[in-house]
Amino acid sequence: MERIILASQSPRRKQLLEWAEIEFDIIVRPTEETFPEGLSTAEIPIYIARKKAMLVEEELSHDHLILAADTVVVLHGEIIGKPTDRNNAIQILQRLSGQEHQVITGVVMRKGRKEVSFSDTTTVLFHPLTFEQVTFYVDKYMPYDKAGAYAIQEWIGVTGIKSINGDFYNVMGLPVSRVVHILQNWQ
Repeated sequence: MERIILASQSPRRKQLLEWAEIEFDIIVRPTEETFPEGLSTAEIPIYIARKKAMLVEEELSHDHLILAADTVVVLHGEIIGKPTDRNNAIQILQRLSGQEHQVITGVVMRKGRKEVSFSDTTTVLFHPLTFEQVTFYVDKYMPYDKAGAYAIQEWIGVTGIKSINGDFYNVMGLPVSRVVHILQNWQ
């Protein structure tokens, strides 16, 4: 596989690509994570990922394959973003406690005029969480850069998640096996 450009500063996406032994460089440009009204929840992370990829693409020649992704958490049809502060992180996790929600990652891969985009959805069910569990997690792990205020691979995921239906790595931020398959067949 050719070396790619990862248009993301997510340490989890970086780690997943390293685990998959994909060679990559990281180039990130500040991107407003806003979107037009009327998009479905599956279209929103693709839209944001495309913006990330296109901002990086503006600075490079068209012979670079760029990979960008964005992840959203959806609870009862409402997008739950990254927490703004400690109290907001606690509120988000209390809302997710005992609830089933969806984690949707949008992926955009671009090279020249070719683009492949998709979204992947994983359903996650939390056990009921106590206030003490939630505050312990927030204070120790400070999940302020994570959609839904949690990371599945951290303590809250290990102890608080009852079940998942779908790709575990999608919840970490990248459905890496699907990305690898597309890269292997990239023409």
